[in-house]
Amino acid sequence: MTNTSLIPSALIGAVASARSMTPMATIASARLVHRAVPGKLVLLDHPLFKFGALAMGIGELLGDKMKSAPDRTVFLGLLARVASAGIAGAALAPRGRERAGAGVAIATAVPLAYLTLAARKRAMSKFGQTPSGLVEDALVAAVGIATVAFFTRQR
Repeated sequence: MTNTSLIPSALIGAVASARSMTPMATIASARLVHRAVPGKLVLLDHPLFKFGALAMGIGELLGDKMKSAPDRTVFLGLLARVASAGIAGAALAPRGRERAGAGVAIATAVPLAYLTLAARKRAMSKFGQTPSGLVEDALVAAVGIATVAFFTRQR
């Protein structure tokens, strides 16, 4: 097993840095279309969690544009990133390396949350909250979807 085997976990951690629920929503979507993840997945195979993750992912995309949306680096925002990155990072890691995948995803998500927040604030000052949020949504969703599509397989 090479160190590159945890690249999908790092990529999904980067996604979690900007959108906390997108990693779980992309994994849940993949499971709905019968894609298999390399690692062991328990929570997102249960319908309540699968559809809950999808709803939270959509809700986050909508809520992020609100003026009252908190920064992603507040305690609850970081906690959500840790949970989502950990679950998705473990699912995308090779079987038997789920803990390492979760760790890599979390270690990527938390520090990058500060960097993505700084970039978003610069973009907001230049383009406004909604336009910058829509562009960020598109970029983050594209990376999340591409990562999950590339590193999962048809069941």
